[in-house]
Amino acid sequence: MRTGQAYADCVRITRQQARNFSYGIRLLPAPKRDALSAVYAFARRIDDIGDGDLAPEVKLKGLENARSDLEAVGAGLEGGTDDPVLVALADATRRFDLPLDAFDDLIDGCRADVLGTGYPSFASLRRYCQCVAGSIGRLSLAVFGSPDRARDEPIADDLGVALQLTNILRDVVEDLDNGRVYLPADELRRFGCTLRRDEDGDFVDDPDDLLALLEFQAVRAQEWYERGLRLLDALDGRSRACCAAMAGIYHRLLTRMALRPSLVLRGRTALPDWEKALVACVALAGGTP
Repeated sequence: MRTGQAYADCVRITRQQARNFSYGIRLLPAPKRDALSAVYAFARRIDDIGDGDLAPEVKLKGLENARSDLEAVGAGLEGGTDDPVLVALADATRRFDLPLDAFDDLIDGCRADVLGTGYPSFASLRRYCQCVAGSIGRLSLAVFGSPDRARDEPIADDLGVALQLTNILRDVVEDLDNGRVYLPADELRRFGCTLRRDEDGDFVDDPDDLLALLEFQAVRAQEWYERGLRLLDALDGRSRACCAAMAGIYHRLLTRMALRPSLVLRGRTALPDWEKALVACVALAGGTP
């Protein structure tokens, strides 16, 4: 398969399935846009394995197959393949020295989801966030470019944690419907919450306790943004705009939930497309989310 067509497929996948991030990716020059689209297309493939309706053992096998694909990409696809995502990812790895081991972290995080891993404390949740989102931050940094990657990778990791904490807060109800609770168990106990619902779907916890719990989660996520957004100072103009747009959309979403935590209990909160486009325009003009 031709590399150009492979990248075009990855761009299409990213625009269709990672719409929040696609607003930022479009601000990059073509080589970086293509490479980051390849990263997100493969990451999406891993996520889809973990989130699908297949039996757990089938999912786990699929995740291990993804590890095998990574090994092939790292070896330069010596045997050849017609898989456009792998073709594009292999080329992006050659061009930008992608840290492919970050995808292993993402696979580990998806395995935890399949196995139903719980999180007794924030320390364990933080490790999960670093696996599923910090990994993408490190891969993105390789595409953006950095004068000191060793210095900046931990900051990219922090920004990934901020984004994932926002996801967790946004998806509290949806995750409950799927039998998942990501909020740390010790914090649920501290705030006197169980996140149980009655037959009508109403939470049985005291509303004030629930809101206090959600406000606490929002404040902590904001602290991670303050650490992670320091990454912007290390990036060139177009890469900074891309990162600022992607982070800005989620940061604005967090602000909305922090101001009205009751929204979280009604279901997934989202920004309208016009507001996402506005964030991207502000980022392109050099604004900070």
